Amino acid sequence: MTKAHLTLDPHFTIGAVDRRLFGSFVEHLGRCVYQGIYEPGHPSADEEGFRSDVVDLVRELGVSTIRYPGGNFVSGYRWEDGVGPVDQRPRRLDLAWHSTETNRIGLDEFANWLSHVDAELMYAINLGTRGVLEALDVLEYANIRQGTHWSDLRAANGHPEPHSIRMWCLGNEMDGPWQLGHSTADEYGSLAARAARAMRQVDPDLELVVCGSSSAQMPTFGEWERVVLEHTYDVVDYISCHAYYEPKDGDYDSFLASAVGMDRFIEAVVATADHVKAVRGSDKEMLISFDEWNVWYQSRYQNVDRITDVQSWPEAPRILEDSYSVLDAVVFGNLLISLLRHCDRVKSASLAQLVNVIAPIMTEPGGPAWRQTTFFPFAITSELATGEALELKLESPTQQTDEYGEVPLVDAVATHDAENGHTAVFLVNRSQTEAVELTIDASSLGEFSGASATTLADADMHAANTLQDPERVAPAGNDSVSVEGGVIRVVLPPVSWTAVKVK
Repeated sequence: MTKAHLTLDPHFTIGAVDRRLFGSFVEHLGRCVYQGIYEPGHPSADEEGFRSDVVDLVRELGVSTIRYPGGNFVSGYRWEDGVGPVDQRPRRLDLAWHSTETNRIGLDEFANWLSHVDAELMYAINLGTRGVLEALDVLEYANIRQGTHWSDLRAANGHPEPHSIRMWCLGNEMDGPWQLGHSTADEYGSLAARAARAMRQVDPDLELVVCGSSSAQMPTFGEWERVVLEHTYDVVDYISCHAYYEPKDGDYDSFLASAVGMDRFIEAVVATADHVKAVRGSDKEMLISFDEWNVWYQSRYQNVDRITDVQSWPEAPRILEDSYSVLDAVVFGNLLISLLRHCDRVKSASLAQLVNVIAPIMTEPGGPAWRQTTFFPFAITSELATGEALELKLESPTQQTDEYGEVPLVDAVATHDAENGHTAVFLVNRSQTEAVELTIDASSLGEFSGASATTLADADMHAANTLQDPERVAPAGNDSVSVEGGVIRVVLPPVSWTAVKVK
């Protein structure tokens, strides 16, 4: 059997694991909001029309922060459309997704829903077709207690207490030609800086996220980050990263190594931010909000004819509803490993998205809600990854990939919580054919009573959970775990994700 070795030591740390790493994303896109979190008349719907079965799954998932309301949607969004009496709200064309937006759900309703799932609101403002004044208006509506036009309107709308939003995104993917209000780095950087300065006049303690490039594959990547940060470095706290992964032409070896691409992406953005820091002579460290990430089969969407007749744009169409396999979940779990490995600089991340749209949770109108395969690595990692991420010494055989070159068969990260003594190790085996016997030297932890492991794998790596078979795939206990003299041994099946909990 192929062998690998891992050494962990709680004295060598990367950084603290911020709970915001386990955030998600809800956009007015497809069936994410309507028929996803909100479906009046559903057997599980509460008095507000929210599906309680979805609430239960979101709580189980362990989501901390949710970015809202977009996404591409936000660059054409008028936030005022989504407040006040529902029967008086306007219907609008959503140019981002060729849909009709009813505005039945807006800021107030979504903030209420977040209270049911114990998550924090991360709000994105429209810097595509709007600007500084609208940003100040929504900030006043959301965060000022009373005594002003917008805060009094919120109270009159039935929400006397402010929503107290701390984290704000200054637009979305503004270097993307698909984005309403698409602009150059200079144009966007100047606008974002003006918006940030104005918002800080209301509250200097807000946490602000400036748009990085839409992906590492954009021709603007790198130079966009440099120029935007030169405008905004002193007035923002985070720069965003967005990345999606899918197999290309059946190249599963490269797909299984997608986290290598995420590692390189993060490190390139850090290098660019640190360059701006050095040039400015600043002592401030720019953090990263990886506020869109997932496995997404974008090629499927591109091959589907989009609705072009503006008279026929539907409400909440079924779009971007990827069905995720075990293979996808292993790659997904590996992306979480990458985020944890960079937790010294990546302090916030948003899984895109939460329900129905490239999501870990699926629903059927009037019917059930179920967990996709990607649900499990997220929920388990969110539960176990506390304290600090550790620097690891990993010795693993490698394999060659077309996209990333030579990569380790095994990838890993570990977290250690000194307050309660909990340690967790997260592992993937990228081999499609070979199991790997891993030894973990955990003797530096001191005495521990044992270890247990949970593994997500299947003889059919394309197996998925569906409406017809919603429990086809689930993680299971890994009986290969043994402990002797401070050394943990565990067998990692081919194409597998594993979490080891040290007791």
